[in-house]
Amino acid sequence: MAPAELPREGDTSTYSRTFTTDEVEQFASLSRDEGDHHLVENEDGQVVLHGLLTATMPTKLGGEMDYVARTMEFEFPRPAYTGVEITCEVTIERVQQREGRTELDTSFVCETAAGDVVMRGETEGVALG
Repeated sequence: MAPAELPREGDTSTYSRTFTTDEVEQFASLSRDEGDHHLVENEDGQVVLHGLLTATMPTKLGGEMDYVARTMEFEFPRPAYTGVEITCEVTIERVQQREGRTELDTSFVCETAAGDVVMRGETEGVALG
């Protein structure tokens, strides 16, 4: 990656989306995580998102940077539900050139419009290119 293209410490990127029940059912089939909380609607007609389905949000933003995570740490303080928009913000915490590669540390937080944090975490990895 050319120095002008490198992210800088403090840079942020965001991504928002609303997951559907159909997407949760597809993920349940793929992952074989078919707990009732993922497949049976609650009184509001919603199901709980899989944590790793929610985790596709910061990985989507990492993919835009051509970033390969070596470690990922997740915390899920509250459940996320279908039909509720979630916004994920990734922050570049550290950029270091080392041995012909660019190492990055990131932090991320995903929250609803109401301000409920549904996932937060950190990654360490390498920017390719």
